[in-house]
Amino acid sequence: MSHRPWCRPCRRHAPLYMFVGALILTGAGFGFFLVDALSPEQRLDLAVRLEAYRLELVRPDGADAAKTFLDSFLFYAGWLGLIWLLGISVIGLPGVLALDFMKGVLMGFAARLLAMEMDGGGMLLALAALVPHNALVVPALMVASVSAIRFAGWVAGERLLRRRGRLSPPLKSHGIATLAMLLPLCGAALTESYLSPRLLGRLLAWLAHIA
Repeated sequence: MSHRPWCRPCRRHAPLYMFVGALILTGAGFGFFLVDALSPEQRLDLAVRLEAYRLELVRPDGADAAKTFLDSFLFYAGWLGLIWLLGISVIGLPGVLALDFMKGVLMGFAARLLAMEMDGGGMLLALAALVPHNALVVPALMVASVSAIRFAGWVAGERLLRRRGRLSPPLKSHGIATLAMLLPLCGAALTESYLSPRLLGRLLAWLAHIA
């Protein structure tokens, strides 16, 4: 088994990437329809929060971008670290799959809620709010998840069943692949804190102008 960083042989492990991608898409579909299960009170509370966020975007000063970046990056780094930890524990592999599904749920839920609650151009707002940073987040989490799945599978097959192979090379490769994903996640946090609010603010101003 090669101990090169496992984010490289993407073609060889395409079925795993397809599986993780399908899991995220399934979660997105679940989250999309989960909005229908909300009570009127819950939907009203979320609508109020969305309106507060909208007003924050159109304010001249806006939000504290640096704080938003730090919060977003720490959140993504924690998510990534949890995937790594669950992968090396082997028995935590179902937790990795649950995190991928949950990521899809969050995206689908947010997209449907924005599309429904924002007056006019809701789908455009949903795309502007979710696509830019998730275009970096989702592939990064997929690479980390596939790396975790491969490592757990190797440990179960080679170390536990066959009692052979050195643990350090695949563990090192799994760690390198996971750490490498901090770079796109940093880019996602920058996008979410600096680019997306400006994009949303301009889109809201344009929608208000044509209304």
